[in-house]
Amino acid sequence: MCDPTRDDGSSQIGVVRKEKRALFQRKWTVVDVLRALTVASVHFWCLLAPFNYKWEALRFGLILVAVTNLSVTFSYHRNLAHRSFKLPKWLEYPFAYSAVFAIQGDPMDWVSIHRFHHQFTDSDRDPHSPKEGFWFSHVLWTFDTLYIKYKCGGRNNVMDLKKQWFYRFLRKTTVLHILMFWSLLYLYGGLPYLTCGGGVGGVLGYHVTWLVNSACHIWGSRSWKTKDTSRNIWWLSVFTMGESWHNNHHAFESSARQGLEWWQIDITWYLIRLFEFFGLATDVKLPSEFQKQKMALAR
Repeated sequence: MCDPTRDDGSSQIGVVRKEKRALFQRKWTVVDVLRALTVASVHFWCLLAPFNYKWEALRFGLILVAVTNLSVTFSYHRNLAHRSFKLPKWLEYPFAYSAVFAIQGDPMDWVSIHRFHHQFTDSDRDPHSPKEGFWFSHVLWTFDTLYIKYKCGGRNNVMDLKKQWFYRFLRKTTVLHILMFWSLLYLYGGLPYLTCGGGVGGVLGYHVTWLVNSACHIWGSRSWKTKDTSRNIWWLSVFTMGESWHNNHHAFESSARQGLEWWQIDITWYLIRLFEFFGLATDVKLPSEFQKQKMALAR
């Protein structure tokens, strides 16, 4: 059983005991409370958007969610979590910084959770296991940091990021950057920019990302013989920047391309390919034909 007091990963053994998670009776850490307040605030602003509507503010919110979510998929996910390609640091760091404004956590936290997800997919130790219910895998896991530590151990799986000053800096100052950004939104455009921009954009960004964790392990099609419940949801691919080809991703975790067929929309891959064309993205990883044949489902 995992000892939640250990932070070196040495406590990771066996299977975690299943238990019914009490949402409000359990212990809430300061981090849990801050995360819950942040998510609640963004949703509250979204509800206020119709009463503070301005088209230019809504347009800003839609641009914001597109840019920040693309940064999450491009930087946090494919570049940092899976090392699917390499970038020069002068390009890697700005993309990681812009992903902070998707309000999904700092790079170390996001990457650590995702690496644990792939290590323990669909097991009792998966940080957002669908076995614990749709809403747990969709959002509730976000507010249960002690449970994640109990299941997975400490953040010993992101030593590559801990060695870099920039990611240590972001981990310590992420809250300040978010508060600064929200303040600038309000000072620039008042409530319309805070509600239609930050609220609508933030809510869309949250749920699009969370659907990959929840819906893409419940509904959709399977093209590859993976040992988990990952699914491809074609209609979600535009909104997730290509992340909803989730069965493809679990079959070939390190692949920079997740929409493996020409008709599978993968906006993140198009950006990676563009940088590769200009020589800025290097060591771009793709599955070989042998790997595809090995993973193909029997018809």
